[in-house]
Amino acid sequence: MAKAKGHVVIRGNECKGCELCVHACPTNVLSLSKSLNQMGYHPAVYKGEGCIGCGFCFYTCPELGTITVFKKWDDVKEIANCPVCKSEQKVFQSPKHPKVDICTKCLNEIK
Repeated sequence: MAKAKGHVVIRGNECKGCELCVHACPTNVLSLSKSLNQMGYHPAVYKGEGCIGCGFCFYTCPELGTITVFKKWDDVKEIANCPVCKSEQKVFQSPKHPKVDICTKCLNEIK
């Protein structure tokens, strides 16, 4: 299997289902969910693999902070238990605080 170049995390409750990210994605790894979020929209969802890390979805989204793209996904080896989402996930170092990790599922800091 080829290395995953990227990984997308979408905050589903902030997405308004405009589909701009879905249409911008060159690898078609985003779609709209069949279920509704808390605001009554069908949010965009990541299919879980195939992201090339281009960031087109991030740049086309009108809702700032709704989409996060992690680059060099397969190079990340560190895993931690997140106290917020209660799951074991890959973690990235915070760019602002190198001693703080970020959960790649819920985007909360793991200290």
